[in-house]
Parts: sequence; structure tokens; C-alpha cells
Amino acid sequence: METKELLKKVKKIEIKTRRLSNHIFSGQYHTSFKGRGMTFSEVRQYQYGDDFRAIDWNVSARNNDAFVKIFEEERELTMMLMVDCSGSQNFGTSEQNKKDIVTEIAATLAFSATQNNDKIGLILFTDEIELFIPPKKGKSHVLRIIRELIEFQPKSQKTNVSGALEFLSSVIKKRAIVFLISDFMTSDFQKPLQIASKKHDVTGIRIYDAREKNLPNVGIIQMQDAETGELVWIDTQTQSTRMAYERNYKSKVENCQNMFSKCAAGLVETETNESYVTKLLTYFKSRT
Repeated sequence: METKELLKKVKKIEIKTRRLSNHIFSGQYHTSFKGRGMTFSEVRQYQYGDDFRAIDWNVSARNNDAFVKIFEEERELTMMLMVDCSGSQNFGTSEQNKKDIVTEIAATLAFSATQNNDKIGLILFTDEIELFIPPKKGKSHVLRIIRELIEFQPKSQKTNVSGALEFLSSVIKKRAIVFLISDFMTSDFQKPLQIASKKHDVTGIRIYDAREKNLPNVGIIQMQDAETGELVWIDTQTQSTRMAYERNYKSKVENCQNMFSKCAAGLVETETNESYVTKLLTYFKSRT
């Protein structure tokens, strides 16, 4: 992509997503994620009315007087955007494909975090870690993330959510707000999700297209797996074929939903032709 065209795309996304984050999401983001962590501030002498459970017995013993631990709300948070950039993200039968929606959602969340002076980091993954941008503050940093989301060309087309979550746990030591954005057409990542969710505040955002749910009756067609490149001929005129396709999709969706539920992680699901704004706002409000 030429530099001029890239900058034009970045600016277009910035204008749209900054408006959303400034007027809609920043307040909801703050309410949903701020004030959930408390950090140690200081020790002071016990005062009448203090909670006795806050007494620091070691300090009290050394000073022969009662002292309590004082905690304050953690003001600075870290947001990690984990974005699936495998081949299936290029699929879409409406005006936008999944990758376009993913870019907009990630940019909106990043600008919402910036409004609260939080750090934002990015992990682009397929079946390997394609790119890692460590958490940092500032508009220029967010614009770099948007540029990468638009123009980055992954080496692989496959997906490995487990590997991405394991990488997250190894590089981000402090508790973070994590948005894992994918179509989750892969499975078997419950264990690393469970580990990550115990340490971080994890929310999955599942992006899907209407045509992934069922097949239309259009005769015999050739289909290609976006991640493996495998080509197969399918007779969509056969009802049993269409029903098997639908059952397979539902099974994958239910598996995804069950995994996030068991791991006490949030999950937002949005279709390429519907408003992700409404879905995110509903989710944020449900957390308050």
C-alpha cells in the first residue's frame, strides 16, 4: 500500500473511532474497568473507625502501636489488544469484511483507553506471534497501532489462539485489560484462556459474517478454506449438506461461548453487517 493511501485510511479510521471513543465509549470504558484494582499506598497509625482487617501486624509489632495499610484505586491501567490476523479475517459478504470491523473496534478501544491516560499494546497473531508492540501511551502510539492493523501482512494464514494467550501470559506481568479479537473458528484454548483470565481482565470479541452461519441453495460450488487453502466442491442443493454445515458452525460457536463462560471471561459477539457500537455499549453497561 502506498504511503499516501495508507495515511488516508488511517485518518479516516481515526476520525470515526475518535468520535466514538470521545462521545460514547470513554465514559463507559472508565466505569467498566476503572477502580477494579487497588494498590498499596502507605502505612499510617490506626485511627478510630479504621477496619481492623487492614492492620499491618508486622509494622504494628515493630512500633509497639497499631498501624493500618492504606490502599488507593489503581489509576493507570494497561490495555492489550490481541488481534487474530489469519486468513479467515479477510472474509466478508457485506460492505466490510471481518478485518475492517476488527480494525475499527481495536482503534475505538485504543482511543477510549487513551482518554484515561492508559497504556495500549498490540499482539497480532496467526498460528505464531506475527507482531508485538509493547504497551505505551499517546496518540502517536495509537496511530502506529492503527497503521499496523491496516497494512500488516502476516506470514501465516492459520490460527493458534492458545499460543497467543501463552505469549500474553509470558510478556505481560502486570494485570491488564485484554481484548482478544477473533472469529474463534479454532478450538481447544480453554486452559491458556483460564490462566490468562485469572491474571488479567479478559474479554473476547467474536467477529462473524452472516454467510458463515448457513449455506444458500446455489447449486454445486467450489469453496476454499481461507487458512489452509484447501479446495472442495459442495452440493448446496442437498438439504443434509446445508444442515451439516449449520450444525458444524453452531457447534463451534457454542464451544467458544462455553469456554469463555467457564473461564469467567467476557464475550462480545458482533456480525459484520450490524452495529458493534451497540454490542460494546451493552457489554460495558453490563459490567457496571
